[in-house]
Amino acid sequence: MSAMIIDGKATSARLMERLTEWVSADKAKLNKAPKLCVIIVGEDPASSVYVRRKGEQATKIGFGSQTIRFESDIDQKTILDAIVKANLDPEVNGILVQLPLPAHLDSLTLLQAIDPAKDVDGFTIHNAGALFSGQNKMIPCTPMGSMILLTEAVQSLGKSLKGLHAVVIGRSNIVGKPMAQLLLQADCTVTMAHSRTHDLASVCKSADIVVAAVGRPLMIKGDWIKKGAIVIDVGINRVDLDGKSKLLGDVDFEACLDHVGAISPVPGGVGPMTIACLMINTYASFRKAHNLKSIDLIKD
Repeated sequence: MSAMIIDGKATSARLMERLTEWVSADKAKLNKAPKLCVIIVGEDPASSVYVRRKGEQATKIGFGSQTIRFESDIDQKTILDAIVKANLDPEVNGILVQLPLPAHLDSLTLLQAIDPAKDVDGFTIHNAGALFSGQNKMIPCTPMGSMILLTEAVQSLGKSLKGLHAVVIGRSNIVGKPMAQLLLQADCTVTMAHSRTHDLASVCKSADIVVAAVGRPLMIKGDWIKKGAIVIDVGINRVDLDGKSKLLGDVDFEACLDHVGAISPVPGGVGPMTIACLMINTYASFRKAHNLKSIDLIKD
């Protein structure tokens, strides 16, 4: 059996092409474009790369892009003031604070200061509660992108998500918990697991769908995944192998290829979709701010 490789780059590119067309049309009508504001603290290399990519993608599709950089010793109030200013700026449609933050800063307080209508990461309690209750105002980007890839993979295999058993490995507020909610909304039967789950291998073997978001390289072994299952690997772990830096997922990709139905690679799977969904959320905020009808980029 040869697994279908879930191509996040291709899906992301397709969505961004459609989004570019919509943004161009809105510019022609309104003489305005969505604007994304990113706040970054310190010089964490991975964070700097992500922020740069977000800015590049925003510019590429016609968004305005603003990056506010602070030194790692910045005080909490200064960041809060920047968030409040962006909240009040009618030209800004999306605000995100790049995580992780230095230990002396209160991440929760800063994230909750973002206007929920501009919370394009979907991390405020308001938006988390909306997702839990099925209203889906701002869905966190990585779970949204994972769900898009999963839905397309299931359809390509001639299946339906309804009734499938999905195991989500990882219980973070950023990926695991919101991913479980989206799967429940799609009528899956969902098991939440994590690094301390007893006999995790057996739990995984029972799953039609495995979403790995635990943050440990190659933790999920090939023989943990049953034949024909669909695997979404959210893990992005940078490790040193033979003196070279390499990105690995949470799942042993090579060991799964001969028996799974479909699997997302690392890199090139969920990663590109996270940035794409950030742009989708920012555009949704823009359209709502201008009283424009919401759109579904997957269908419209």
